[in-house]
Amino acid sequence: MADDASLRPGEAILLVDVRRGKRHLVTLRAGHAFHSDKGFIGHDALIGAPEGSLVATSRGTRYLALRPTLAEYVLEMPRGAQVIYPKDLAAICLFADIGPGQTVVEAGLGSGALTLVLLRAVGPGGRVVSYEVREEFARRAQRNIEARLGPGVPLTVRLQDVYAGLDEREVDRVVLDLPEPWQMVAPAATALRAGGIFCAYVPTVPQAQRTHEALAAHPAFALAETFETLLRPWHIAGPSVRPAHRMVAHTGFLTLARRVQPRIGGGPAEAAEEPSATGDGEAAEGP
Repeated sequence: MADDASLRPGEAILLVDVRRGKRHLVTLRAGHAFHSDKGFIGHDALIGAPEGSLVATSRGTRYLALRPTLAEYVLEMPRGAQVIYPKDLAAICLFADIGPGQTVVEAGLGSGALTLVLLRAVGPGGRVVSYEVREEFARRAQRNIEARLGPGVPLTVRLQDVYAGLDEREVDRVVLDLPEPWQMVAPAATALRAGGIFCAYVPTVPQAQRTHEALAAHPAFALAETFETLLRPWHIAGPSVRPAHRMVAHTGFLTLARRVQPRIGGGPAEAAEEPSATGDGEAAEGP
């Protein structure tokens, strides 16, 4: 009889080619089969098997059967829009300080990668509100989310143009994956609670510059910073230790700022010589 660690019908699993490392996301269904150029594996042979089992195709190619991590799932799930890479999703979660019980507004929904990460971070006691103007993207994202997290997640999808404004007030975080996030600085200042965090993800330098400058100039935001993350794997095999030939280099910039009390008389709230959240600030001089 299958135990709780066994693979179950209806769940998405990852089949990893042991020799080539190629990964396939497969939803288990009784009577179905996984097919590749290396042969086929019947789903019935996987259902009820312990996670981490080694299985062989009809042509003898071996695959590991595992439940995908969230990072693996967002890279392999069906998608229309380009997803944010796991290295950037991780940075968003930590530097925007996404946590249990928070209310987070995001835009746009895309294929649902960022939404999945936000939903897991805020937990059942939190709430994610996602703006998406394209209905077909919203439908695909919701299918991806339900396949991973199940029904009943604390997600509200608003099929409307976020540039027209945010309906929410006193939210904890505003996280944007948009072409022109600088247009959302003033609406985000109205929607965020004091101490809340604005976070924008953009792929190009001009977009990052305009967003950073808009935040630095706004009287209700301080501590604006922009950075990118790079991920370089290493090849380790006995005495052969070297960087991998390929790395996940530039994918996008993150720009963050804190919602603060506006200065009397207006003007930027950005404080000079503030240390960066990424640790780039100079150490204070001793007496």
